[in-house]
Amino acid sequence: MTIELVTLAAEAAAAKSLDETVVIDVGALIAITDYFVIASGRNDRQVKAITEEVERRVKGHDGSSPRAIEGLADARWVLMDYGDFVVHVFDEEARSYYDLERLWSDAPRLVLTASAGRMGRVEA
Repeated sequence: MTIELVTLAAEAAAAKSLDETVVIDVGALIAITDYFVIASGRNDRQVKAITEEVERRVKGHDGSSPRAIEGLADARWVLMDYGDFVVHVFDEEARSYYDLERLWSDAPRLVLTASAGRMGRVEA
């Protein structure tokens, strides 16, 4: 079920963003969560729109809500904690500065294959 929700969250973020949405499998590296979904918007309004879309789609699928949402007031880096996965929605400047993709470059990435509608593993 987790990968299904991660896929929904990634698709929701990608639908509202022109920037690349990335899913990183961090489960083997840290104990607090299994996946990071990383997305970004060009301004605070788009960051909020991405956050709202992720929350709407995940909740609409199975009623799940984030355990916590942090950073929404500033909308520079919004963190949505779903337990088994965490969604990070940055503005462009914060995403570049914190560069989570580089920080977790040893972790496998998952990519959505459009034809199958499933996540596939891409080794780092």
